Amino acid sequence: MFQKILIANRGEIAVRIIRACREMGIATVAVYSEADRDALHTMLADEAVCIGPAASAESYLDMERIVSAADVMGADAIHPGFGFLSENSRFAEICEKCGIRFIGPGSHVIAHMGNKAEARKTMIQAGIPVVPGSRNAILTVEDGLAAAEEIGYPVMIKAASGGGGRGMRIAETQEEFEAQFRTAQREAEVGFADPSMYIERCVKNPRHIEFQILADSFGHIVHLGERDCSVQRRHQKVIEESPSPALSEELRSRMGAAAVKAASAAGYENAGTVEFLLDSSGEFYFIEMNTRIQVEHAVTEAVTGRDLIKEQIRIAAGEPLSFTQEEVHLQGHAVECRINAENPEKNFLPCPGTIEEVHFPGGNGIRVDSAIYAGYRIPPQYDSMIAKVIAHGSSREEALEKLAGALEEFQLTGVDTNREYQLRLLRHPVFRAGKQDTSFIETYM
Repeated sequence: MFQKILIANRGEIAVRIIRACREMGIATVAVYSEADRDALHTMLADEAVCIGPAASAESYLDMERIVSAADVMGADAIHPGFGFLSENSRFAEICEKCGIRFIGPGSHVIAHMGNKAEARKTMIQAGIPVVPGSRNAILTVEDGLAAAEEIGYPVMIKAASGGGGRGMRIAETQEEFEAQFRTAQREAEVGFADPSMYIERCVKNPRHIEFQILADSFGHIVHLGERDCSVQRRHQKVIEESPSPALSEELRSRMGAAAVKAASAAGYENAGTVEFLLDSSGEFYFIEMNTRIQVEHAVTEAVTGRDLIKEQIRIAAGEPLSFTQEEVHLQGHAVECRINAENPEKNFLPCPGTIEEVHFPGGNGIRVDSAIYAGYRIPPQYDSMIAKVIAHGSSREEALEKLAGALEEFQLTGVDTNREYQLRLLRHPVFRAGKQDTSFIETYM
């Protein structure tokens, strides 16, 4: 087992990893930017190292500084969390070459599955259903138009190396294709330093269903059920739940088997997520694989009782999975919402600033993952998410009631948050009936 792990991240996920390491008896090293000098993860870790200025490019995205910090501090592994360098194949490769264990899949797998066109080819060869789309990466408007004509409108234009909703646009017709393509491609070049695009048929108003998988180095792969992430704003997930109210046991079994098959085809190791679109007729299609832990991993932990961060660490240390597929059972229902420092009344404008007072909710089945405290200053340079509130109940109805009560109890002054907006979502009759799809917010909110 590892003696010391460096966490190449910040915020609540860094705190989450530090706590898991503490329980496992593993020493931790936090890295932080100058803007995060007083961040909670720097206080909780055994050691902390400043790696640069506030700008992410000069700190949390600076591979050389992070690897150097790991080397100087004697860390034998790096956990990337989510975001930043977590899906950067070059960073994973540098760790491999420096003899530092990257807690995640191998660099070649990250590179292969991170490219949507290549991932699609792998899934087709494995016999997994995919959304009709372009066969190769698209670099020009002309090639994109030809692909769209063959696929049929409407089409989704995506950054081949993208994620998180960036570099993604819908073209309803041929007339609007060029403008949407160029906008998406500019975002791809800025966000991912890769102008390669991918075109696929736009499945209208599907549900977004993702399956959590774990795979060890001995060829054992399991899935831990699904998460329904259909409530999205601008392709960003807002509320996640497990299990999905849209899946029967038979459909869950088929989709779970497809997720395991996808991981096997990719030669996957560690934690990952296989993402599908589910249409109104019950057909599902592979869309992508996230080669990291997800923001919403806590809902899976709630319904399975498994600690995904600890499993990640054990797998990276060369240990086999601690359980089999037959031992995975979904118990009850869990729902998570993200609390962001933003103002929904002002087009969700981020609201950095100093938190004056904060009170987290509690009670049976309530979990809050956060890195904020009274007096903490939220920096303007990073993502606006400041907390995740997760509720677990014996039924979906109970979980929703618990989460609504927890949000009512959640009190924070000093900055604006989306708490009230989340309450409106939770109480909407379409969501309460479990009928939401990816158009839910656009249609009703």
